[in-house]
Amino acid sequence: MWRASMPARDDVLGFLRARAEHGITPVVVHDNYLINLASADPDIRAKSIAAYRGEIERALYVGADYLVAHPGSSKGQSVEAAIDAVACGMREAARGLGSDRLMLLLENTAGQGAALGADLAELAAIRELASGIEFELGYCLDTAHSFAAGYALHEEAGWADFVAQVERILGWSRVPVIHANDSKTAFASRVDRHHNIGQGYIGEKAFARILRHPIIQDKAFILETPDEESGGHAADISTLKRLCRKNPTNTAESN
Repeated sequence: MWRASMPARDDVLGFLRARAEHGITPVVVHDNYLINLASADPDIRAKSIAAYRGEIERALYVGADYLVAHPGSSKGQSVEAAIDAVACGMREAARGLGSDRLMLLLENTAGQGAALGADLAELAAIRELASGIEFELGYCLDTAHSFAAGYALHEEAGWADFVAQVERILGWSRVPVIHANDSKTAFASRVDRHHNIGQGYIGEKAFARILRHPIIQDKAFILETPDEESGGHAADISTLKRLCRKNPTNTAESN
C-alpha cells in the first residue's frame, strides 16, 4: 500500500539493541515496490515521491546504512524522459533530509516490460542527473537481474566482462550491496524470477567464481531467494558459505 507509518519508538530501540548485540552490519532497507519515480502518470508520480520520502525518513529513523530502490518503469514516455524523472523525483523526495550516514542505492533490473536499469548506463545516468541530492548515491547489483538482462554471469568470460563493465560504468566503489539470487529464467530472458542458489540457470560453479572474486570481498550479500523451496534460506546460506572456500566440494559442473 502507498501509506506507511513510522515504526514505534520501542520497536526501534529493540531493533537497535539486537543489532548491537549480534553485530548486524550493514542494515539495508528495500523500498516499497509500488514506487515508480519514473511514472508518466502525474498521480502515481506524486504518490511515488511521497512514498519514497517516507522510506528515507524511516531508514534514517532505524539507523539504516543503505536504502535500495528500483529505478521504475518508462512506460508511456522515452527512456531519456523517464531517467530524468527518476533523478528529479529522488532529489525532491530527499530535500531537507540529507545525512552522511544513509546511502541511497539504485538497483539494476532484469529489464522486464519497460523497467529501467537493465542497462548499467541507465543507472549511471540517473546518478549523474541527480547531482546535488543531499545523500550519497550508489548502486545495488542483483545477480539474477544481471543474468536475465543479458550479462553472462554463468560464463567465466561473461563474468570477467561484467566486472569490467561495472567498474567502467558505475565504479565498484559505489556498489556496497549485492543481491545473491539464482535465476529461474534463462539467460537474457528479461524476466525477473529468483531461484535458490545453484538451482537455477546461473548455477553453483558461477556463484563460486563470483564469491571468490577479490573485487567483491567487501560487499554485503543479501539473499532474496524463495524460502519455501530446496531448504530455503538456511540451505542457501550453507551453499554460499561452501562456495566461498577456494576448493568447494560437490560443486555442480553444468555451467
